[in-house]
Amino acid sequence: MLLAEAGCLFMGFILYITGAQGQHKTACALKGSTVHFSCSAERPTLKLKWFTVNRNGSKFVMRELFKDRRPTSHMSEDGDFTLTINDLRQSDAMFYCCSENEDNPEKCWKSATKLQVSDLQVKGIPATEGHAVKLICSTRCALTETPAAYIWYKNREFLYEDWSPWYQELVRSEKGVTYSCTIKGHQGLRAPDVSVDSVTPTCFTVTYAKGRMCSNKQKSENESCSITYPREVKVKMANRQQGHVTLTCETSCPLTDRQTVFTWYKNRHSEKDPLSPIPISSIDIFSCALKDNKDLRSAEVCVEKNTCLSVNYVPRRVCALQGFSVNISSEYSHPKHQQPKSKVWYKKSGNVEAERLTEAAGRVKYHGNMNNQHILELERLTKNDSARYSFRVLTDENHENETHFPGVTLVVTGLRVTFTPSAVVSEGQRVTLTCSTSCPLSEKISFIWKFNSESLTLPQNQSKHVPLGQVGSQHAGRYSCSVKISQRTISSSEMTLTVHSVKRQQILTGGGVVAVLLVLIFLTVFLWIRRKKNHEVETSDNMEQPNPGPVYDDGSAQPVNEDDLQYSEVHFSKKNPKSPLYSTIQQDNPHEEDHTSYAVVQFRPKATPS
Repeated sequence: MLLAEAGCLFMGFILYITGAQGQHKTACALKGSTVHFSCSAERPTLKLKWFTVNRNGSKFVMRELFKDRRPTSHMSEDGDFTLTINDLRQSDAMFYCCSENEDNPEKCWKSATKLQVSDLQVKGIPATEGHAVKLICSTRCALTETPAAYIWYKNREFLYEDWSPWYQELVRSEKGVTYSCTIKGHQGLRAPDVSVDSVTPTCFTVTYAKGRMCSNKQKSENESCSITYPREVKVKMANRQQGHVTLTCETSCPLTDRQTVFTWYKNRHSEKDPLSPIPISSIDIFSCALKDNKDLRSAEVCVEKNTCLSVNYVPRRVCALQGFSVNISSEYSHPKHQQPKSKVWYKKSGNVEAERLTEAAGRVKYHGNMNNQHILELERLTKNDSARYSFRVLTDENHENETHFPGVTLVVTGLRVTFTPSAVVSEGQRVTLTCSTSCPLSEKISFIWKFNSESLTLPQNQSKHVPLGQVGSQHAGRYSCSVKISQRTISSSEMTLTVHSVKRQQILTGGGVVAVLLVLIFLTVFLWIRRKKNHEVETSDNMEQPNPGPVYDDGSAQPVNEDDLQYSEVHFSKKNPKSPLYSTIQQDNPHEEDHTSYAVVQFRPKATPS
């Protein structure tokens, strides 16, 4: 029996994922998109088929595809057997494998690829400073294909597009103001509108127009819902009895829905069932998070101090300026009997394997002399430094290749000037300058504005936004913004604001109207002259036509000599007021009553007999 199975290779759009034989590979794609699985068998045959495979306890179940006729397969000339699924649905999220038959489901399971299907959702995460919230365009899983760009909308109107999923501003309570996002190339799949209704030191409330966030609140996905979130989640230990302790997940917000569901993590893996009382001697790591917003997650804890290997970060999301330095801080604990062999930082970007950072690589510095605290310093930041960074304490009993380590998300941003509503406006329009970023910077940062390379002197010149008000010709020119921290400065490129003169536009508009009127007048005169000429020609032609009066057919039928001229029609009239036959004939001289008039006489040469 030939069981032609190879590790399934996933292609999300044009992207392939590879994985070691016998290990599950994971792929994540957007709902409504198209994916391709490629099964490169060692000895490809036409007997290959595609299956979904599931595990039920120790039993594996395979089911052949194509019974619903939506997925399609194709065997290429080089033996590449491909599965294509169009218009992805949530029900397509399964394990896929290729095989000749169903004789060995366990082997198919081991080589299967897990497909995850995600929609888009705007999520709110509390900022570490002030009463504000950060917004992120999120998916259920990390997309296999790196998005070309994220597009943001405010009040359903296009706002901007950028490579970062983070909204560029900190958002405060703005009732009636909605935000949404999508991914470039997938504008048909747009996140439901979201509004931030209130932000307090302990809570924030978000209203969702529709979507899966509302379905988690036991409502239809097509209905709107408002959810109050805590700004902080923590694990509390209680009821120490008989060598056990009970763990509960608590929040900082008293308004949090009592039906809020939490997800528990044990050794950084999610638990399906509620936690039972934990033995005090346990060396496991525990944490909890909101089920519908796992970014709101507690710190890792041990049942007893210094009995487990935990790592925590404050903050977990960092926005830093390109060209500057940043410090990423971690706090850790380890069992007393397990002394650290080494302390290392890892960088994970997209679907690339985690990279171990060393000081020898340059721009990287470790600061680890503090008690149970370790700091990673990155110098001269570039956009490529945007990634997730995690810290690991290596001992004799743990391994470097362990996964599911928590980390810090770093986004490195530059500066760019944008104009609202546009870079080309007319006199009198209101314009606002914005020093745009790819993530929300600290509100403590001051911005320096320049106009035509000179300092811009405005009351708001230290702000990220500068309203110019109604602009005139004096506002037209080149604008740039910069940030200075210590002795280092980063500046944006210069962008030009063009202001069109209203008078000039009126002159151009007036000139256009005059030109149109002249053309219309010319056409009118031309048509009138042409019509007059046509009328004169018609009048002349009418004079040459027979008079519609009485015709004596007998006279025109008389025989004539061939050499004589013919009278085609001759009308004789004599004024006789008593006879209606002559009442329509006018004489040249009304006083000569006996004068004979020739009404119409036409001469033509003799016609040749046919």
